[in-house]
Amino acid sequence: MKVVAFNTSARKDGNTAILIKEVFGELEKAQIKTELIQLAGENLSGCQGCGKCFVLKNNKCVFTADLLNSYVAKMIEADGIIIGSPTYFADCSAQAKALIERAGMVSRANNNLFKRKVGAAVISVRRGGAIHAFDSVNHFFTIGEMITVGANYWNIGIGREIGEVKNDEEGINTMRSLGQNMAWLIKKIKE
Repeated sequence: MKVVAFNTSARKDGNTAILIKEVFGELEKAQIKTELIQLAGENLSGCQGCGKCFVLKNNKCVFTADLLNSYVAKMIEADGIIIGSPTYFADCSAQAKALIERAGMVSRANNNLFKRKVGAAVISVRRGGAIHAFDSVNHFFTIGEMITVGANYWNIGIGREIGEVKNDEEGINTMRSLGQNMAWLIKKIKE
């Protein structure tokens, strides 16, 4: 069993990564493997709308100048997918949106590749807009016929400067709850 997480923040190892690692702690306690992919510095572009993925149906995007196809392959092999994003102007990051658009189109073109996998959004925020960002990521999971997992609160953590999110006790506890629930659900699906 494995969960792959994508930190779509421009800041590697920032607040979004810290929150994801809290989720990972609980998954690892439950003997579920984890992998964190950080998109900081990656030039991932949005979907071009060419429709070639619907023609070729090979689980790939025809544009290969970035790492999108390796990300899709990791999503295919995983039992669970986490997309973590900071909140930028009351929404997810451009990197999150590009990942969602392109992986989502490849998935839909190939009979919903991520169907019945467990999905979770993890959102960091300075102050406001996190719920909209949370919803944006969750739309990717629901249209792909995935199973979204919740926690004891919405999956958000508050902090601006790197590391400040550690001071959000409720946010940290939410991530731990998310990890426990995700582990439970993945194991139930695998039974």
